[in-house]
Amino acid sequence: MIEQTLSIIKPDGVKKNLTGNIIQLFENNGFEIKAIKKLILTKEEAEDFYYVHKERPFFRSLVDFMTEGPIVPIVLSRENAILKNREIMGATNPKDAAEGTIRKMYAESIERNIVHGSDSLESAKFEVSFFFNYFDII
Repeated sequence: MIEQTLSIIKPDGVKKNLTGNIIQLFENNGFEIKAIKKLILTKEEAEDFYYVHKERPFFRSLVDFMTEGPIVPIVLSRENAILKNREIMGATNPKDAAEGTIRKMYAESIERNIVHGSDSLESAKFEVSFFFNYFDII
């Protein structure tokens, strides 16, 4: 089934000038880029986006990290997009990530892990609509 998912190149990836490398990995794995933008989240926007983690001990540091610089949210499309994107990203902890994955190649730590990706159809719908409206997506 053709799906859409959201990926975010986080502030550490943007700062390291990895945006082009990461987009190339998506395209090399059959993804079509349906929408892309560069922006800086406010604290309130980051809190709203990551509301599912509000009770977790890492919530405040995640919000601080996601607001420290520009991010690049991207709408990706292909068959089984959610699972394929998560495969390409690799495990959250780069030490556990498979060779050739984004996090294995580029991430510094479990907290500074370069990319975000939707983990289900429900979260993908929420996350895509958080950053893009209907007219933004081609």
